[in-house]
Amino acid sequence: MTSAPTATTNRLPSYLAPLPRRVEDFALRYAWVIVAINLAGTAFGFWYYRFQLAQTPIVMWPFVPDSPAATLFVALSLAAWKLDYDVEWLHMLAFFGNIKLGLWTPFVQLVLNGPGGIEPWLYWFLIVSHLAMSLQSFLIYRYAEFTVGAVAVTTVWYGLNDIVDYFAPLVGEFHHTFLRAELVNGALDHSVRAHDLAAAAAVTLTLAAAFLALATRVKKLETTEESSARGVRR
Repeated sequence: MTSAPTATTNRLPSYLAPLPRRVEDFALRYAWVIVAINLAGTAFGFWYYRFQLAQTPIVMWPFVPDSPAATLFVALSLAAWKLDYDVEWLHMLAFFGNIKLGLWTPFVQLVLNGPGGIEPWLYWFLIVSHLAMSLQSFLIYRYAEFTVGAVAVTTVWYGLNDIVDYFAPLVGEFHHTFLRAELVNGALDHSVRAHDLAAAAAVTLTLAAAFLALATRVKKLETTEESSARGVRR
């Protein structure tokens, strides 16, 4: 079992590792607590999506609860690391999902939906909890390799999500999270500008996550080579 967060000792640039090192160490030291919190969040997320899932054909369910899927991915990713399982595709699903949904949801709530039509505590809980999701994604570089294959597979998965969510639903209606900003006379209207803005944000964040993942891969290789070179000079 992994006993200490020592997988990566070289510091990456701040745009790839924005958390202070002591915060990373603390979080990874108590990884099982974070796993439990994310599993609780996953359960709440599926409860939150219960009405939308009830209106969605079962075959399309994997494309609907994006946020609870992301928290489940990061819980499994951290658990796999603690148990010494190297599952790169899982680590990348967690990385992409928590960056993407962790930032998409606050954007939608603050810019598109607004606080109307929802309890104030739930409105701010959604914003704060999702921002926390985006931050925890920056723990993953400490133990994952960010392999090109895993990044490619995850980019395809989240790209497909964007397509069926906003552009070409495979079965039934679009499968993105219900947007209060799309409600027109009590019915969802996907022709409104909010739909396009939500789609633009989702696609932008998928591309941003892919860039950050590949940049992390490059910087990890560079720091490894620099460490090896220093060892040879000694």
